[in-house]
Amino acid sequence: MSQDPTVRRVLVLAHTGRDEARDVARSFCKGLTRHGIVVRLLAAEAADLEISPDDYDPPIELTESETDASRDCELTLVIGGDGSILRAVELTHGSLTPVLGVNLGHVGFLAEAEVDDVESTLEAIIQRRYTTEDRLTLDVRVYRDGEVVNTTFAVNEASVEKAARQRMLEVVLEIDGRPLSRWGCDGVVCATPTGSTAYNFSAGGPIVWPGVEAMCIVPLSAHALFARPMVVAPTSVIAIEVLARTEGAGVLWCDGRRTVDLPPGARIEVRRGDQPVRLVRLHEAPFTDRLVAKFDLPVEGWRGSAERRRRGDDA
Repeated sequence: MSQDPTVRRVLVLAHTGRDEARDVARSFCKGLTRHGIVVRLLAAEAADLEISPDDYDPPIELTESETDASRDCELTLVIGGDGSILRAVELTHGSLTPVLGVNLGHVGFLAEAEVDDVESTLEAIIQRRYTTEDRLTLDVRVYRDGEVVNTTFAVNEASVEKAARQRMLEVVLEIDGRPLSRWGCDGVVCATPTGSTAYNFSAGGPIVWPGVEAMCIVPLSAHALFARPMVVAPTSVIAIEVLARTEGAGVLWCDGRRTVDLPPGARIEVRRGDQPVRLVRLHEAPFTDRLVAKFDLPVEGWRGSAERRRRGDDA
């Protein structure tokens, strides 16, 4: 049954294991419904939040289906850390519903708002005072004996890693159909610009500005002369082959959430995803400012250009 297109709907997801997240979620539900916006919740989360749908006007919609939860919603509001936002992206990936994150974590690079910004975030949603930004994703395919045995996607990164701590992974890296290097290593990370500040950053890879369309490749503890982080074109196809002589298995991790076991001889292909992830933006702050704020980078002493000084612009 089709929904009335004039009715505004927002899917609310929360890390219901945290008291603060539950409180913030209830505040958003009250604020949105007070302005006539229909709130949709997963039935299990509504139970955790101790919310009765008929206590709200308009009544809160409940859904049992995670895969179809964001249908007909103008955005998904998620309350939690980056892990919660990645879960929300996973649930909304097929529908391209924009995701707005309210950060309850530590760094929270994917989040647009902080927990102290509930009122201003509510106002922005109600007034439709927000924009959306498409971010590159990864399509990931696993082959065994030439046959595709698994397909998935990643917003931050796809990493091929050794499954046993005591053994190394033997892999060959291929770019655009040509072999580049063979490594004995702990693994290989393939990251998007969005994920360049996550696992990629921790592994020593480059930070890539979101406006740059590219993919990063970072070897993990590779025993080889040529084992530097690399940045390749968004049109490239990255392939990682687990050598048949490798002792033990490997594992594919996507966004630290989905795993696929990799036997010796497995081939993993990573390419630009057909569908981007759509993030809600409330502010026009440059990415440089986000880096400074999230990592608390020292910028004391910066004077800026002479033109900025004449205008009296703030840092």
